[in-house]
Amino acid sequence: MGTSLAASGTAAAAPRAWTPKPSPMTTPWTNRVPTDKPLPEYPRPQLTRPDWANLNGIWDFAVTGKDAGQPTTWSEQIRVPFVAESALSGIQRKITQNDKLWYKRTFTVPSDWNGRRVQLNFGASDWRTTVWVNGRQAGATHSGGYDAFSYDITDLLNGGTNTVVVSVWDPTQTGGQAVGKQRINDVAPHPGGGIFYTAASGIWQTVWLEPTSAAHVTRVDMVPDLANNRLKVTVRGAGTNGHQARVTVATGGRTVGTATGPVGSEFTVPVPDPHLWTPEDPFLYDVKTDLLSGTSAVDSVGGYTGMRSIGVAKVDGVLRPVLNGKFVFQTGTLDQGYWPDGIYTAPTDAALKYDLQKHKDLGFNMVRKHIKVEPQRWFYWADKLGLLVWQDMPAMDLRTPDSAARTQWEAEYDRIIDQHRSSPSLVLWVNENEGWGQYDQARIADHVKAYDPSRLVDNMSGVNCCGSVDGGNGDVVDHHVYVGPGTTVPSATRAAVLGEYGGLGYKVAGHEWYPGGGFSYEDQPDPAHLNNRFVGLLDAIRDVRMPRGLSAAVYTEITDVENEANGLLTYDRQVVKVDEARVKAANQALINASRSPSAPVTLPTGQYKSLRVTTAGLTDRYVRHKDGAVFTEVVGSGSDGLLKNDATWKIVPGLANSTCYSFESRNYPGEYLRHREYRVYKEAGSGDLYRADATFCPVRGANGGVRLSAYNFPDQYLRHYDSELRLATPGGTHAWDTPTLFTEDTTWTVEAPWAP
Repeated sequence: MGTSLAASGTAAAAPRAWTPKPSPMTTPWTNRVPTDKPLPEYPRPQLTRPDWANLNGIWDFAVTGKDAGQPTTWSEQIRVPFVAESALSGIQRKITQNDKLWYKRTFTVPSDWNGRRVQLNFGASDWRTTVWVNGRQAGATHSGGYDAFSYDITDLLNGGTNTVVVSVWDPTQTGGQAVGKQRINDVAPHPGGGIFYTAASGIWQTVWLEPTSAAHVTRVDMVPDLANNRLKVTVRGAGTNGHQARVTVATGGRTVGTATGPVGSEFTVPVPDPHLWTPEDPFLYDVKTDLLSGTSAVDSVGGYTGMRSIGVAKVDGVLRPVLNGKFVFQTGTLDQGYWPDGIYTAPTDAALKYDLQKHKDLGFNMVRKHIKVEPQRWFYWADKLGLLVWQDMPAMDLRTPDSAARTQWEAEYDRIIDQHRSSPSLVLWVNENEGWGQYDQARIADHVKAYDPSRLVDNMSGVNCCGSVDGGNGDVVDHHVYVGPGTTVPSATRAAVLGEYGGLGYKVAGHEWYPGGGFSYEDQPDPAHLNNRFVGLLDAIRDVRMPRGLSAAVYTEITDVENEANGLLTYDRQVVKVDEARVKAANQALINASRSPSAPVTLPTGQYKSLRVTTAGLTDRYVRHKDGAVFTEVVGSGSDGLLKNDATWKIVPGLANSTCYSFESRNYPGEYLRHREYRVYKEAGSGDLYRADATFCPVRGANGGVRLSAYNFPDQYLRHYDSELRLATPGGTHAWDTPTLFTEDTTWTVEAPWAP
């Protein structure tokens, strides 16, 4: 599959006295980056050729004013492909909208490439990039920070030592282009920054040469068609008039299907009895594409595919995303893709893989790549390891974009879709986020769905947040709830997903980007609380929200990032903050429950009942109200009538949601069990907040009992504590959140009423 091809060409620039700068935090890979050949792996796993030359390494470097011409002196050197703001680049300083970056190096073309065209490829460069070879410009200036681009430089070569010069201007948030979370800040750790991070300017992915024939393949689009046991393919190329394409699907050296068709038009390759791709079994087929002139192959490229489908369908009456026709809950994290040493660029391929492997180790089956687009090798590792990918289009600045910015953003989005549309792991495109730079939400969602109908589309992640406007279309309705998990429900046309939740913070001494400067959505005092709180959220999703229609959830986040301290790992990847085995078990229980759902817990409505404590030694106590507050108290046949009435409740459909329940006082009709600031009362009221506070959702407890979660705080349960009724949170920091007897104290039995 071309995943470990070594560069065949010689393309060395003699390093002078270059050294990296000290990184503010050291990852396990910081000191393993080669000086002259960083990131030596073949950069394009789905379109491989055997001959290529890696141009990563030490380049001459200069910074001028943004309007200046090529410098006459090159006083610095930079290690490509690390951005100028990073320690690994050897530059490590702030770049502003007033700067232009300049890169220069020499190379020679291997003699055995003679007679072939030479392509100069850039994985990505942020943002406006112009290239010259031997003093002549190669093609048009490229505008875009996240898409790959190439130039045929054959006619610019001199047959000996060639010089390539690259200029890059990156205005970051001061321009109108896609920037994601980049902001022009000091590169040294500093307080503040919030949810935005250090900018990443210039070349940030591999630069490389490859020889091709004049007629050659430029892209192979592959869409699995499980219903017909075939792979739909469209081979795209340059100089291909009069040529055909032959695509062969194989496994273990055995051909399973082959077909020949026209270049630029879709045709199909049979894949009988396909081995399906799933997160548990991410099986990949080898794909070879030959460009044919008559019967002769003039170009051949390797690649791979995974046979899977993604869609939405009604499952037990609820609209859900379905993988290979079946619902499986998608549990993942928000993955920002930042590094303290390389910023936008992982120091090594092993590092790039590591974050994805950690998702698997923690039991997740999905990852949301948050407003950044990674190198194609990241997608290869997601395909290979088995993670469902939600891919965000990087956002523009928060302001409303002008016409030129919109045109640029949409064109770059199309190119990103084109470059990653054959990755089996990628199942959902996220167009916009929390209203940042929002416009034309519905139109864009319709366009993306038409441009790539093989995937799901999210028109806006966080439609409930921050002034965002829901386009009303797409395949999912996506809420952000911190800490969550909230109450997102599906509609008749969209599945319900939780695009962000969590944000539990724990700062690990010695592993902070700016010691003392970290923040989170909810700080945890120690790892025990962090584990209990996080697992409590996963359990609440499994027990409460998934049965009521939630189909996916994205936890914030896999690693700390700069001053964000809410990662499951520290920013330097040196410490995993949570109990891996416990989190994995909770994720697996969630996934298993989605595959084999148990019958929902129901309570008898319209009847009077009493709620009995199940904690050993206290089973003669019942829920009763007294002076407006709610307690547990011993009730027996000899108790007086007032106590028996106080301990009797009418179960009715939930005031806020009829799939849950409310508990009306027997002797004070119109007054209900209601939580307020963690305490539980018997109160009358009106309005949405009151109705939500007075609604509880049942969860199966031990030994036939029932647990009651708050409708608007699904991770919190009715618990008796020192005879008082409280809302208790697994992993919470209040006295009544203690883990001792937590499950027993939050489990009740529904008994015959003391006052019928």
